[in-house]
Amino acid sequence: MAYTKIHAITATVQKAIDYICNSEKTEDSILISSYGCSPQTAAFDFQFTLSKTRQPDKNKAYHLIQSFAPKEVNYEEAHLIGKELAEKLLGNQYSYIVTTHIDKEHIHNHIIFCAADHIEYKKYHDCKQSYYRIRKLSDELCQKHHLSVIPDTKGTGKSYKEWLSCQKNNSWKLQLKADINEVIKQVSTYEEFLLLMKKKGYEIECATSGKYIKFRAVGQERFIRGREKSLGKDFTKERIQERIEQKGQERANKMLKQKGIRTLINTSVDAKYNDNIGLKKWAEKQNLKLAAQTYAVLHSKGFQTIEELENRIFLLSKQSTTYRNDIIELEKKLHDHALILKYAEQYKENRPYYIKYYKAKNKDAMLRKYESHLILYDGAKNGLKRIGLNPTKTNPEEVRIEYQKLLQKRTALSEKYKNSERKRKELQHLQDTLTQYINPKDKQLSKSEKQNFQGL
Repeated sequence: MAYTKIHAITATVQKAIDYICNSEKTEDSILISSYGCSPQTAAFDFQFTLSKTRQPDKNKAYHLIQSFAPKEVNYEEAHLIGKELAEKLLGNQYSYIVTTHIDKEHIHNHIIFCAADHIEYKKYHDCKQSYYRIRKLSDELCQKHHLSVIPDTKGTGKSYKEWLSCQKNNSWKLQLKADINEVIKQVSTYEEFLLLMKKKGYEIECATSGKYIKFRAVGQERFIRGREKSLGKDFTKERIQERIEQKGQERANKMLKQKGIRTLINTSVDAKYNDNIGLKKWAEKQNLKLAAQTYAVLHSKGFQTIEELENRIFLLSKQSTTYRNDIIELEKKLHDHALILKYAEQYKENRPYYIKYYKAKNKDAMLRKYESHLILYDGAKNGLKRIGLNPTKTNPEEVRIEYQKLLQKRTALSEKYKNSERKRKELQHLQDTLTQYINPKDKQLSKSEKQNFQGL
């Protein structure tokens, strides 16, 4: 579980950076990472970027805090999550520093980033929507690292502080229901559900036998039974299994309904089809009609056998993977080019101050007058050398042109990836519909099956 909050810094950027980089809080400065700057030069880097923006607001930087539940994560993993959050949120456009504080019971990350990006020099737009994006990214990373997630309280009338208060008052049932809901979203089978609940620290009894499933969290004295009176009707053993089974189908149906695609009627889920023979026969006939329509669609697309369809789906899947890998490689190149562009521009614009300093007779006076420019110049020069480039031969305009080309290439690849995935999902749906009415092992439709379908 991670709680996030963000606020703007309008004046004391260096003071905020000094605080988050405190060696006593960051394991002797081991838990400090950065992009596009360093803790020593960040305030000057931010100032350089902000000087190029025309937007009038006073925000110089933003301070994002990501706090984890006590004892849920170690400091190394917390720092990794913080870096991943900064990279996903800010990409290669904003300079930032990430630190992890371990001086309190709850480990927490601090991310300070420049209020303007160093590509287009536009200000970061801080609003409810951008905060929800931060929250979403943080939750996704917590799930990726198998941490708990704060349940969405939107529309429930409770704020996060009220929810946290319930936690502190040992509201085990509230937490258990939230965890069950969250885990159901992530799993495909009941067995996966049990495994993930155990990973969250729950002791489970009567998962397969007995009338009620029982849960006990770490530090909890007694088990909580999964019965309607204790947790509600959606948290019994049987209902949990039903929710897992229905989840995938409901999601697919919703997506397909939006596209105007009909779906099969699942007569095994709703008891009304078992109690009414006539209704069940009607549903089966409707499903058979849909299967016939599916066969006609496949035939119109040039597919004669299930094997041809499977091969096409396989090729589309392979194509999507290739596009996705190419996009990842482009992201890495964009990341590198953005950093080169930043250093190249800083080097070019601050070199005149270095020449003045180099030629000056009173270097101390010149250093006091142009300290920030000299620091930026030295940092940019060393940054380009670390990358393996000659600072005097690196033209920022050429780098910017190459960066724009990479952006255009990524946009084109992203569109190809989306189209490939869309086609694959459509064919996969047609295959899933049709194979429910023929033997999946039979790659060729039988003559009688063709006649049955075509006769409808």
